[in-house]
Amino acid sequence: MNIFDRKINFDVLLKFSHITPSTQQHLKKVYASFALCMFVAAAGAFVHVVTHFIQAGLLSALGSLGLMIWLMATPHSRETEQKRLGLLVGFAFLTGVGLGPALELCIDINPSILPTAFIGTAMIFTCFTLSALYARRRSYLFLGGTLMSAMSLMLLSSLGNLFFGSIWLLQANLYLGLLVMCGFVLFDTQLIIEKAENGDKDYIWHCIDLFLDFVTLFRKLMMILALNEKDQKKEKK
Repeated sequence: MNIFDRKINFDVLLKFSHITPSTQQHLKKVYASFALCMFVAAAGAFVHVVTHFIQAGLLSALGSLGLMIWLMATPHSRETEQKRLGLLVGFAFLTGVGLGPALELCIDINPSILPTAFIGTAMIFTCFTLSALYARRRSYLFLGGTLMSAMSLMLLSSLGNLFFGSIWLLQANLYLGLLVMCGFVLFDTQLIIEKAENGDKDYIWHCIDLFLDFVTLFRKLMMILALNEKDQKKEKK
C-alpha cells in the first residue's frame, strides 16, 4: 500500500529541458492564439449552421484566402501585433464558416458525428503534439519530404476519383489524408520549435500552421465517420 503514499511530481511532466525558456514562452503564445482561433471558428460555424446570417460560399472562401495573404504580407512587429491578431481572428471566423456545409451534411446523417469527430480530433492532435514536444529536437523534421510525397499521391487519387467516382478510392484518400495530417502535426510542431530557436518569434503565423492542421484533421475524421454511418444505414436496409 506504500505505492499510494508516494507523491507524484507533476512538474516533471511539463518539463521540456531541451527547449529554451524563450521558446517555451513563444509556444505559450502560439497555443493561446490557437485556443482563441478555436473559439472564433466555433462561432463562425454556429453562425452558418444555426443563424444562417453568413453562409459559406465563394465570398467567404475568397475572404479567408485574402485575410491569410494580408496576414502573410504584414511583417511581425510590436506595432503590427494588434492588427495581425485581428486578421487572425477574421481568418479563423471565416474558416469556421467554411466548415458549415460539411457540418450540415453530418448533422443530416447523424448529429452525434460532430462531438465524436471533435473529441477524436482533439485527442489525436494532443497526443501527436505532446509526442513532438517531448521528442528529441529535429527528430520528426525528416517527415517533410515524405509528407509532401503523400500529398501528391492524395492529389492524384482525388483527380482519379473525379473520373471514376469510386467510393473505395474516396475512403482510401480520406484515411491517407488523416494519416498525413497526423504527420503534419508532428512536423509543424517541431518546425515551429526550430524556427523559434533560430529567432523567428512570429507566434501568430505559427498558430495558423497548427490551426489549419487541426481543422483539416477534424474535416477528414468527420467525413470518415459520416461515410461509415451511411454504409451502416445501407446495410440495415
